[in-house]
Amino acid sequence: MKTIIQMVLLTGIAFACSNQKPDLEPQPQHKMQKEINPDIPTIGILIFEGFLTNEIAAPLDVFTKSDANGNVLFNVITIAKETKTYVSEEGLGIVPDMLIEEAPELKVLIVPSSFRPDLQVADSAMIQFIRKQNQSADYIASHCAGALMLGQSGIANNKKIVTYVGGAERLQENYPALLVQNDEEVDYILDGNIMSSNGSLVSYPASLALLEKLTSAEHRKYVENELLYHKLK
Repeated sequence: MKTIIQMVLLTGIAFACSNQKPDLEPQPQHKMQKEINPDIPTIGILIFEGFLTNEIAAPLDVFTKSDANGNVLFNVITIAKETKTYVSEEGLGIVPDMLIEEAPELKVLIVPSSFRPDLQVADSAMIQFIRKQNQSADYIASHCAGALMLGQSGIANNKKIVTYVGGAERLQENYPALLVQNDEEVDYILDGNIMSSNGSLVSYPASLALLEKLTSAEHRKYVENELLYHKLK
């Protein structure tokens, strides 16, 4: 009798297990979205696979600093096409704060680069996003080969622009409407609403120059002191 009961129980368990449907549905990804303070301007940093870390770190470092009274002056967010971990050329992983279609009105859009800028130039969604932001943003800033994306978008036509050291000829050839500067002599340049730089560590002085435009020379100096920037001179 005991054996029969055990067999019935085992059969019931097996039947129950066989009717458990495995969860094959893809689980929604968690969106890491920053809270935006509507009372202060927002600066967006575009990210994509293989981005160069310095060109993300510099604007984050510069624009997230509070003023001398402890006031936060800007929302600073990273923006991408998908909710996933993007890995930089140097191996740093970042999950974007927002997706392109969620992005609020920006004061500044920052466009970094990668070692495969041809992939970004061919990305119609990102190029269209740059065009759209240019309609309302006060400034569009590129670093290094990010200038190619600005060239592809057409927003920097007839404006002075600089790219990575050694990249001027390529940029001018691909986008003849740009006024490409000698990247051996020009570190960064602002022409109208377009800021561009050689990228890498030059992203810091370029970001500080743009910070001064957005705030004041006094605040720029304060942030430089917070960064110990003077120690590098």
